Formats: sequence, C-alpha cells, structure tokens
Amino acid sequence: MNERISEFISKQTCGTLACVDETGSTWCFSFFYSFDEENKLLFYKSSNDTRHSIIIHGNPKVSGTILPDKLNFMAIKGVQFEGVILSADDPLAAQASAHYHKKHPVALAMNGEVWTIRLDHVKFTDNTLGIGKKLNWVRTADAVQ
Repeated sequence: MNERISEFISKQTCGTLACVDETGSTWCFSFFYSFDEENKLLFYKSSNDTRHSIIIHGNPKVSGTILPDKLNFMAIKGVQFEGVILSADDPLAAQASAHYHKKHPVALAMNGEVWTIRLDHVKFTDNTLGIGKKLNWVRTADAVQ
C-alpha cells in the first residue's frame, strides 16, 4: 500500500461503512476504528444486535469511506474502500480487541465486540497532489489469507 494512503488512514479515527442485506437493501453506519498497517485491517467495535451487525452476519462484504477528522475544503482528501468482515476466529482477527482498545481505551467501558475489516481495495483522493489525483491499492490474491 502506498505510504500516503497508510499515513492518511492511520491519522484518522472515524469512517462510514455500508452493507447490503439479503433483499438488496443497503445500510450504512459511522464507526471509530484503529488501523493495522502491516496487515491492512481496520478494527471497530459494535454490538451484535445492531442492524448493521445482523446484516454483516449474512453478508460480510462491505464498502466504506474515511474522511479527514478535520475537513479542509481547499485540500480535499479521502479514502473509499472495499473489504470483507472477517470472522472472529480468523487468525488476522486475533489481535483485534487489543489493537482497537489501545487506540480507543475508553471503549473498554462499552459493550460489544471488536470486528475486523480486511481491506481489499483502497482508492485515495488527494487534491494536494493535484486536482483529481487518485492513488489505488488492491490486495493481491496471494496476500488474502
């Protein structure tokens, strides 16, 4: 992944995630996250009984966006991504809770589970590099575990 993309994702704290249920209906929600740069994973915390969690149990494919925590309309930046929610027993999800709570320790007081998003495609728009400049990253087939 391009270091500009990783640096941007690492510096932010909140994103929006979209999911699709079995009828084709869409739903999105905002989430606080931590980023595992080495494995290209996002971790977030949510309860199992939320609408989005119920949908994701049936269809783990998701897409989302990450905008800067502080918007600068003169220097538009942001990430669009596609990925898959990994099962809690996936080896890549083993450190999810520790990783997430290290960045967001106050979340220890909240009920819920920490979920893992495996990023498979990321498009980063950064107009500070030139109007309409996009950087893309795609997980290779041999990197999917």
